[in-house]
Amino acid sequence: MRAALIEAPGKVSVTTVPDPSPGPRQVVVEVAACGLCGTDLHILQGEFAPTLPVVPGHEFAGVVAETGSEVRELAVGDRVAVDPSLHCHECRYCRSGRGNLCDNWAAIGVTVPGGAARYALAPVANCVKLPDEVDVRDAALIEPLSCAVRGYDVLRSTLGARVLVYGSGTMGLMMLELAKRTGAASVDILDINPERLATARLLGTSRAGARAEEFDQPDGWDVVVDATGNAGAIQDGLGRVAKGGTFLQFGVADYATTAVIEPYRIYNQEITITGSMAVLHSFERAAALFASGVLDATVFISDRFPLDAYPQALERFAAGQGRKIVVEP
Repeated sequence: MRAALIEAPGKVSVTTVPDPSPGPRQVVVEVAACGLCGTDLHILQGEFAPTLPVVPGHEFAGVVAETGSEVRELAVGDRVAVDPSLHCHECRYCRSGRGNLCDNWAAIGVTVPGGAARYALAPVANCVKLPDEVDVRDAALIEPLSCAVRGYDVLRSTLGARVLVYGSGTMGLMMLELAKRTGAASVDILDINPERLATARLLGTSRAGARAEEFDQPDGWDVVVDATGNAGAIQDGLGRVAKGGTFLQFGVADYATTAVIEPYRIYNQEITITGSMAVLHSFERAAALFASGVLDATVFISDRFPLDAYPQALERFAAGQGRKIVVEP
């Protein structure tokens, strides 16, 4: 079958690899769409994936093409979205219900072959069957939405919170949509990309700008979310948190990225600094939210590429162009 392959740091191609064969509790999914993500760029840089080469693609949905001998929950022809998380269920963190922090953490499209291929292998337990009204080509959005849902689980934000989001790419816009639905009094977005800010305005952000100084908010924001992973944005955001507020590191930064904190201010103003890692007990809820229409796929998905154009799609994504970019094998 045809698949994208990150061969070595900085090197990606589309080639032919063996077709997957399911184990007893696995299914083979014929991929309908696979989204590109910042994690894919980190893998391309040689981060995250423990070994290369690897077939990327952890945001995908498709149709069950083959089932393992012990699979009863799904049948050939069922349309599914796939949670890429692979936890060991044995380490301290898995046993305490924190599988996203698993000591042996793995993921489809990160540590094992993923959805940037015609077919992908997945445990049946990781597949969520899609209702008829959901277009399977749009359902690649469910995985990133599940990460955003996890972010709001961590925030536990209160009604009437004033929210500031750094970055209006796919994840920033998803945080905007969830903030609107979790009782935020206002949601402001910052980005240096005018096209992306225009999309944020289309989706109903309270204010949009390139710099926080453009907003009249001298006492800061109750919730500040970094959805960029950019050192400058993170540093600026840490200084924008109001007394008693929370800073959420949601964007994926490079390993070497650092920021300076002010311990006295954190103590004196009871500021919380926290992070949100991937998916945790949030995939099914994200699928239900997606089916309810929480996201407009025509707004969120800006580009659809054929699989053979995966390297070009990745280049466009890395250049910050478009919103969610998907490949359709």
